[in-house]
Amino acid sequence: MKVIIDNKIPYIKEAVERIADEVVYLPGSGFTNETVKDADALIVRTRTRCDRDLLEGSRVKFIATATIGYDHIDTDYCREAGIIWTNCPGCNAGSVEQYVRSSLLLLESRKGFRLEGATLGVVGVGHVGSRVVRMAEALGMKVLLNDPPRADRGERGFVDLATIASECDVITLHTPLNREGKYRTFHLADEDFLFTLKRRPFLINASRGEVVDTASLLAALAAGRVKGAVIDTWEYEPHISRELMEVAFIATPHIAGYSADGKANATRMSLEALCRFFGIEAEFDVTPPEGPSDYDPTRDSEWLKASPEKFEWFRGHYPVRRESAAI
Repeated sequence: MKVIIDNKIPYIKEAVERIADEVVYLPGSGFTNETVKDADALIVRTRTRCDRDLLEGSRVKFIATATIGYDHIDTDYCREAGIIWTNCPGCNAGSVEQYVRSSLLLLESRKGFRLEGATLGVVGVGHVGSRVVRMAEALGMKVLLNDPPRADRGERGFVDLATIASECDVITLHTPLNREGKYRTFHLADEDFLFTLKRRPFLINASRGEVVDTASLLAALAAGRVKGAVIDTWEYEPHISRELMEVAFIATPHIAGYSADGKANATRMSLEALCRFFGIEAEFDVTPPEGPSDYDPTRDSEWLKASPEKFEWFRGHYPVRRESAAI
């Protein structure tokens, strides 16, 4: 079995080399039709577009993306070609919770925003959003939940976006990126939404960049409809809006989910899926290194604002950060 792996996926080398006969490590941009043609499986990140152009004529049977999101995988083509794929839902939920909690505490300490009694709107209540809900309630916040797919399944306790826009002091986004269909989230936070906000809320985006319309957010910030922004995920990454970066309270290079624990979870889940697919006994260990858990996103924001052209470098050389619950 030959496996090609994105060379930025951490803690994987020793484990996968116990499983596969041949392993090739490539940068995300190095996955081409020529390089993958004789591979049996791929383990990728969001920077590799897995579609007909990449896969046609190859012997690839299985793809694991070591990420929560999977909009970089052409699922229709994979179904047509008989290629099985998997993602890693919830792998970095604790890491993103840590990021949002730290950002909320910074709003309180540096912006004078009182968390206790304030209303937080959580848009997208899956693995990450559910943890954010529990964390915010522990901080004394009132939390409103918006998740149309769950509401449509008959689950209770959800409100519509109009209620979020009307009643929230902070709004945090945790949806997948869906570009079309009933549950479309592309530009969910657009001009129509942002200019109906009643309480001049802070906006946090640690989901996918394209969930927010950058031009509309800049206009809403300038008009005072949004009080401030915490932005980790951006449209057009790595070619991010310098204007939005400059005015954001916190601007980070898509690292909210980059705790060592979240990375190890994604690597472990990808390898377990690989073993299940090929009928291999999963005999490996993926353990993150020790490191600090007292996370402050100000450091990452200062790095990005000083050198935005190093967006990808920061992601590829991110220092070890542990989740407090894991220590």
